[in-house]
Amino acid sequence: MLPHEYLLRRRVWAGAGLAIIVALASGASWLTDFDLGRALQAFPEAASWAVANFVPDAAAWKRLPKILDKLNETILMAVSSSTVAAVFALVFAIAGARTTAVHPLAGLVSRGIATVFRNIDVSAWALILLFSFGQSAYTGYLALFFVTFGFLVRVMIETIDDVSTDSVEALRATGAAYVAIISQSVIPACLPRMLSWVLFMIETNIRSATLVGILTGTGIGFQFDLYYKSFNYPAASLLVLVVVLAVLAIEVSSNAIRRAVL
Repeated sequence: MLPHEYLLRRRVWAGAGLAIIVALASGASWLTDFDLGRALQAFPEAASWAVANFVPDAAAWKRLPKILDKLNETILMAVSSSTVAAVFALVFAIAGARTTAVHPLAGLVSRGIATVFRNIDVSAWALILLFSFGQSAYTGYLALFFVTFGFLVRVMIETIDDVSTDSVEALRATGAAYVAIISQSVIPACLPRMLSWVLFMIETNIRSATLVGILTGTGIGFQFDLYYKSFNYPAASLLVLVVVLAVLAIEVSSNAIRRAVL
């Protein structure tokens, strides 16, 4: 195929893809009765209302200790679910990686479990678990745990296969035992990247825990839901501000840790 024919074909496919996207967007807007023009016209009024109402007042600041207590509960849930999930994910990743799998069937099962857990959204997990455990912190913990577990198994499998192949083959050539290969080669070589992914999931879960809390009746998410539904907008705005500052502080801290270990 000549270069100009290849470029022409790429342009045709790109144009067709763009046309399909525009058609889908137009159809979705028509089905949902969404008018972009009205939305843009209403934006200044909505922004001015938010500025006028979502401003912490003196009464809201008095609720700060309770908000911080709920924030602490949410952060601990996110950190705990992420770290425990990381331990289980490491075991399944070692069994699922091509480099370290003890049997091809074990790798297939491990990857299949990770796919199922990863592709169900955290809010869907929370709704599913509500039927078994009701509105409790345990429901939110398990929802975060399952999603984190599925994601970390996948990235840890890829990390093991990418990082430790040569060293594993070298140790096998010397007759090293399987446990020695894992402890002396796989984990030391992959630990920095794995730690980076765990930190990423902690950041993500702190954000997700706020949404999960609305569904499960726990943590700072449920507290926001109470303030918002009772029209206590100043307290709700203070809570949002606290969450934003906490997420930024945790992201800065995790980035510093990544720079130190990578």
